Amino acid sequence: MTTTVRKQAATGALVGLALGDALGRPTEFKDVPSILAAFGPWRELELPDPAYITDDTQMTLALARGLRTAMDRGLLGPKRLERPVREEFVNWYQSPENNRAPGRTCLVACEKLKHEDRLWQDASQVGSKGCGANMRVTPLGLAPGLSDEQRAGAAQLQAALTHGHPTALAASDLTAHAVRLLAQGAEPTGLVGLLRSYAYENRTNYHERWLGDLWTRAQDPTPTHFISRGWDECLEALERVRQALRSPSPETDPCLATGAGWVAEEALATGLLCFLLFVDEPVTALRRAACTSGDSDSIACLAGAFSGAYLGADAWPTEWADRIEHQGDLMALGALWDA
Repeated sequence: MTTTVRKQAATGALVGLALGDALGRPTEFKDVPSILAAFGPWRELELPDPAYITDDTQMTLALARGLRTAMDRGLLGPKRLERPVREEFVNWYQSPENNRAPGRTCLVACEKLKHEDRLWQDASQVGSKGCGANMRVTPLGLAPGLSDEQRAGAAQLQAALTHGHPTALAASDLTAHAVRLLAQGAEPTGLVGLLRSYAYENRTNYHERWLGDLWTRAQDPTPTHFISRGWDECLEALERVRQALRSPSPETDPCLATGAGWVAEEALATGLLCFLLFVDEPVTALRRAACTSGDSDSIACLAGAFSGAYLGADAWPTEWADRIEHQGDLMALGALWDA
């Protein structure tokens, strides 16, 4: 098994996520024929110059900084994570740099999180399962020294600060788990099976210590009923990935098989599919993810995180990595967690 230290999985995943984001930024909101007409063959997609990122990487960095602060203060727990992450999300919301087509759910929730006397559960948008919940969760798959309970609870809590739908929570937990498995050297061929097993094991596990009474904001009779709805939707999405890999079709828009990625479970599934179609060709995986009819930047973000976690920092061409926006922040956080 490749050790995390040697391959620099954290650096690879964070840089890959940002590269996917920058590659998908100009193609988001376009259909595939329009992308091909504007940029030429998808296998030759070039990183824009300058390589600007979107709110996806901005919020990933916000979460990463909040997580770093929380872990510097001691054992990671719900209160210890919530305060600095909430602060970072509000800072992002109020920043003049927040002009990269941010999602509505994040804006509405962060406006409410600004009020410090308000419980975060009252800010959470329980009807929203947008991919904003899991496009940013990668740091929780990379930070070392967390127990399974801490990683899962924290992944769900960071999602719930904005997106309180159970599918957003489950998809975020699964995304962080996938990043963790790949960073540790899990074989990609068995990844979908491992994620399905994880989803079945956790299907009825409501993390009350981390989520409090969030479930009461929805229309569910019990916390178990609430959370199992989310896991069931994720299991359906993973099944679509499994079916798509039975007869792989790399030249077909991946969104046709696993969904457009505007919602959390589809972003996970389609990002995963792009990675698994091109396990040993990370740049091709990013290009395929960016040339899709759906939420191209978020899909490519996740494909980049998976590829980078699996292959490490060397996955990415130096001339790309060197000019990605926020390169210094990404490298510093990567180095911290790779150490």
